[in-house]
Amino acid sequence: MTITRRRFIRDVGVVAGAISGPALIGIGHTQQRNWRAGDPFSLGVASGSPRSDGFVLWTRLAPKPLSADTDSVDGMSGEAVIVAYEIADDPSMRRIVKRGGAIADPRYGYSVHAEITGLEAGRSYWYRFLGGEATSRIGRATTSPAAGSMLERLRFGFVSCSNYEHGYFSAYRHLTNDNPDIALFLGDYIYDTVVQGQAVRKHADGVLSKTLANYRNRYTQYHLDPDLQRFRAEVPALVTWDDHEVENDYGDKWSQTFLDPEKFLVQRAAGYQAFYENMPVRPSLSTPSGPVMRVYDRFTFGNLLEISMIDGRQYRSKQACYGLPVERN
Repeated sequence: MTITRRRFIRDVGVVAGAISGPALIGIGHTQQRNWRAGDPFSLGVASGSPRSDGFVLWTRLAPKPLSADTDSVDGMSGEAVIVAYEIADDPSMRRIVKRGGAIADPRYGYSVHAEITGLEAGRSYWYRFLGGEATSRIGRATTSPAAGSMLERLRFGFVSCSNYEHGYFSAYRHLTNDNPDIALFLGDYIYDTVVQGQAVRKHADGVLSKTLANYRNRYTQYHLDPDLQRFRAEVPALVTWDDHEVENDYGDKWSQTFLDPEKFLVQRAAGYQAFYENMPVRPSLSTPSGPVMRVYDRFTFGNLLEISMIDGRQYRSKQACYGLPVERN
């Protein structure tokens, strides 16, 4: 569905104007919706990409996570949905400082990426999404300190290589309890692979990820994990990828075994889209275009620290040797 600028402004205005009491989710003309199929916010919430005046808020509507219905995405089908959000300066959400609406776009799995601006630098905020009778859990977001400001310390954690089949995500729980200011996701957020033989817990579809539906299922299953879901809600994120978000040891347009690069780019596009749909990245910077998506970025925290999140896969050279090449001169 194509949404014009005029229609978006009109629909968001109706939603925002209705939030003096219970908020609404609008479909098309912002009619109220009942969620009989299940909780639309079953995959939780997340925030990230902080700037001194704002951040990105994320959720993805999934009333029937891991649904086998091929005509829907986790129970969602049809046109775009307008989702309301509230931002407060206290964890109890009593002092609301900003309200608005954002699109859950069917082209991107009904994910929401709300770019928030106009907030104070260097502090925490709390937020939630609302729709009809449904309300998401409360998440925490932070703005970065103003450029050049004096910052005595920054507490951060980093995570990577989280294979659902190899064990439980208790490390996420422990890191959440440490209450860092921010978390760096350094790649292999999901694994495209399947364990041959005994696994601690199985990937839901049981096949090697190659298609958009496969990748979406992986993220959905990972986000149903309570420890990961809590971590994403309570700790703001900076994110990049490594290889398993698409395929082991790929480089640029070359797969692990150097198969037809044009065919592999179709797979890479599916992996990149699923990554975008499930991460709190800026749509103004990171909306994918086929097999191309920007994730590298730079973040400054006062006079203390500058973090460069890099992309070590999309732009790298073809590996010198790996696997069995199928094309020889």
